Amino acid sequence: MTMEPLIDLREFEVFAEGLDHPEGLAFDADGNLWAGGELGQLYRIDRAGAVNEVVRLGGFCLSITVSRKQDLWVCNAKLGALQQVDRAGQVLHSLDQVGDRKLENPNFSVFDSEGNLYFSDSGSWGKENGCIFRLRPSGKAEYISGPYAFPNGLALSEDEQYLYIAQSLKDNVLRLQIRPDGRAGDVDVYASGLSHVPDGMAFDTEGNLYVTCYATHNIYRVSPSQEVSLLAFDPQGTMLACPTNVALDDSKMYVANLGRWHISRANIGLKGRPLIRQ
Repeated sequence: MTMEPLIDLREFEVFAEGLDHPEGLAFDADGNLWAGGELGQLYRIDRAGAVNEVVRLGGFCLSITVSRKQDLWVCNAKLGALQQVDRAGQVLHSLDQVGDRKLENPNFSVFDSEGNLYFSDSGSWGKENGCIFRLRPSGKAEYISGPYAFPNGLALSEDEQYLYIAQSLKDNVLRLQIRPDGRAGDVDVYASGLSHVPDGMAFDTEGNLYVTCYATHNIYRVSPSQEVSLLAFDPQGTMLACPTNVALDDSKMYVANLGRWHISRANIGLKGRPLIRQ
């Protein structure tokens, strides 16, 4: 593992500020960046960094995923629900149970090209009881895999044969095989030693996986050959402050800082992989 950061912290700047401990990040088709807040806020941020609070859902908004129809799928942890919200802030649908399982801590979601939405329910902190679920386009929700030690951020491989899972309490990223019939296959450790509490993830177009670490203000880059490098870190926790989710747009990286009130931005020179697949 390379411990010297690949990017100097001075490369980062404050892109937007005045948010309530932002968590999730996602771009819509118009180039607006959406972020969640600690009291259930959904913020829309334009390309100039101007922040507008669109709605306050209550609860605590963690990840945000934008569908091809441009609805927002919000993992609302304190409400224990996966919520479908239009861009005007109206809740269209809310899922709080899968079979006989009540959602405890829905955390992160990602679409595949068929419109299936994979999402993590982290479970209880300190316990190994988190799961991965899948919401079908038909509206059917189903258990996929688990238990895990606080499964958090998710990412799909380009060919959609693997789902990557940030396992926060094990400081690693798992790689879960998705079989052609949709069932979960083998799982292995894709990257380890991610100090500490890996949270959000995103791929660039070269196949590098970026992982934010909440507890150490670190961001790691995992190459396609599984080499782990320290991309950036903030020893004072001011520019990168408990980084949670990360979004890539063009060649820029945007980072949500749960420990403060702003979104950070830096040019990393590589474009992000499109997240709207379905």
